[in-house]
Amino acid sequence: MLASPRPIPSQRLSRLWYLGRATGDLAAGLGFKGLIELAQSQAQDRPARIQISPEHARRFAERLSELRGAVMKLGQLMSMDGTDILTPEVAEVLAGLRERATPMPMSQLVEVLTREYGRDWDRRFKRFEFTPVAAASIGQVHRAETHDGHRLALKIQFPGVRASIDSDIANLGLIVRTLGLGPKGIDIRPFLDEARRQLHREADYEAEAKALERYRACLGDDPDLAVPQVHRDLTTPNILAMDLATGVPIDRLAGPEYRRAERDRAATLLMRLTLRELFEFGLVQTDPNFANYLYDRTSGRIVLLDFGAMVPIAPSLITCYRQLARAIIAGDRAGIQAAAIALGYVGAADPQDQVAAMLDLLELAAEPLRSPGVYDFGASDLFERVYRQGRALFHAGVFSAAPAPETMFLHRKFMGSFMLARRLRARVELAQLVPLCL
Repeated sequence: MLASPRPIPSQRLSRLWYLGRATGDLAAGLGFKGLIELAQSQAQDRPARIQISPEHARRFAERLSELRGAVMKLGQLMSMDGTDILTPEVAEVLAGLRERATPMPMSQLVEVLTREYGRDWDRRFKRFEFTPVAAASIGQVHRAETHDGHRLALKIQFPGVRASIDSDIANLGLIVRTLGLGPKGIDIRPFLDEARRQLHREADYEAEAKALERYRACLGDDPDLAVPQVHRDLTTPNILAMDLATGVPIDRLAGPEYRRAERDRAATLLMRLTLRELFEFGLVQTDPNFANYLYDRTSGRIVLLDFGAMVPIAPSLITCYRQLARAIIAGDRAGIQAAAIALGYVGAADPQDQVAAMLDLLELAAEPLRSPGVYDFGASDLFERVYRQGRALFHAGVFSAAPAPETMFLHRKFMGSFMLARRLRARVELAQLVPLCL
């Protein structure tokens, strides 16, 4: 159920005020013990287990939901695998950000429709449902039906969200620097700039329509995966019109009403798709939000949604990742090092012990690729092991440089695929999938 409609704050100072209140709710929920836990976890190289009351988490989520835009994206990412650092109750509260935001009031909705379609906008439809079926960080979705019987989903952008992206990123950067949340020794500005560019792409619905059509052509007539068709005559820079898709968010398959075979199959299909995006399509949908995948139990198909975060990958970068994957599978340490240097994970002149430590981390992170047979993501503690080893390298100063900012979204995609398989407690024969895509 969606929250009651509220206007979207549009000015930088008002958005900073809302963000400050959200941060205050989170800090109040942590309390003194939580701050001690964070400090101890950093000193002991282990993930923090944050104890925050569901009530404070609910307030934090509500603030982000009211803001929408870039800061709500932050909350969505926090919820992706929150059970590793948050209590299950708090992770469940934040999970709501992946599927719903606070919708805009009727007056703002009509204002957008009139601006995009004209005063007689309602004549374009046989039926239009004013109550949104979903609201996310950038827009909300309404069902509609055309006079020729097409059932549509209209993604309508929140007014002012596009104009607020720059200020949101600036506000987040200010908070990160003020609270010392960024990695020491690494300039986060290139990554914030890349995040800014990505969010501007996501807020251009005509560009998303083109991306959706391009991706649909790459996927072809896949029996297991589907992409809605765009309706160009009703698509504008602020409204994306496409076929109505049905199903439940993919992470619902973790519930007891679904069989293990369904979970394993869904995770396998999406793992394979992640590999095809990088190595075959050269187009990667980089938003790991689980709500971007709908599972239709009747047909068994997975419907893919939201292509605003689709990024074309340079052939040179694809080549580097292909070389890295092949070297890891073959156990070729020299090949792993060459690929890591090409990707910017290590420098050619770095001390050998630091290079070796980074290669160890890469091999550890690639455990599912190297494991023969079925890899049980639900039983794996790989996330914790990578975290501990990465934290130790961080404190040792191994991360003296950072890879190109455009790899940030690829890493987000890879991690999102891992988190989904883990959330579904799925078993995937990843070692067999990867060679087929290389």
